[in-house]
Amino acid sequence: MSSPPRRGGATATRARTLAKPEPTAEREELRRLLREYARTRDPAIRERLVALNSDLVRFIARRFVNRGEPLEDIEQVGFVGLIQAIERFDPSLENEFSTFATPTIAGEIRRYFRDRSWAVRVPRRLQENLMRVNSATQTLQSELGRTPTVAEIGERIGLEPEEVLAALEVSPAQHTVSLEAPSAATAAEDSTTLGERLGQEDLNLERVEAQEVLERVMSHLTPRERRILALRFVEQLPQTEVAKRLGISQMHVSRLQRAAIEHLRREFGNSVPQ
Repeated sequence: MSSPPRRGGATATRARTLAKPEPTAEREELRRLLREYARTRDPAIRERLVALNSDLVRFIARRFVNRGEPLEDIEQVGFVGLIQAIERFDPSLENEFSTFATPTIAGEIRRYFRDRSWAVRVPRRLQENLMRVNSATQTLQSELGRTPTVAEIGERIGLEPEEVLAALEVSPAQHTVSLEAPSAATAAEDSTTLGERLGQEDLNLERVEAQEVLERVMSHLTPRERRILALRFVEQLPQTEVAKRLGISQMHVSRLQRAAIEHLRREFGNSVPQ
């Protein structure tokens, strides 16, 4: 007498059947369109493929909400990744398209956030290196119980010390501080902003170089000539007032002034005042 079928075998067979459902009509259409697009590169077929996979894009995009960017913008970036996946997919490998497309879509969204999160745009290579450096730093600090050296970080991630330093130097470019933000150095009741605490442009800076040149020029004159030019061109006094202060005649002042200017002109050219 034949033995009844084993219960466990029937259960296993049924489980395998449930684990491998029959392809739906939509999946079959997707596979057909992927094969056809790989052969023809017809834009109309690609548009249909995008429509069939729009739910996948929206599902992945929702994983990145609450990061400061509108969901609609994230989805648009996800569709860019979907199109890239469609272009690169090889139907002959018999892989599931969703398995192939998911990391491409998610990767494009991550790159979008990485680029948008930087206050100052820096090369992507340096951004990626900084992420690796930060990750290695945390790991090594946990392992060593101290802050790792630049050489140790570079050895862990395969970068030269100069490359590690270059990545660390761009770290401040990730974030900016608003000038309207409260200054950390002020008391709690003080409403002074950071912008109000920043130094203003020193209007005398432009005079520093001119003063140095003037001192060098005036060193070639006698003390009386320097005094006359200072009174005439710095204090802008008339010759009569200069003569009164020096106790000499106005004609003498005029003659000394003219002689001093001629001397300076011979030494330094025609940039000397008349």
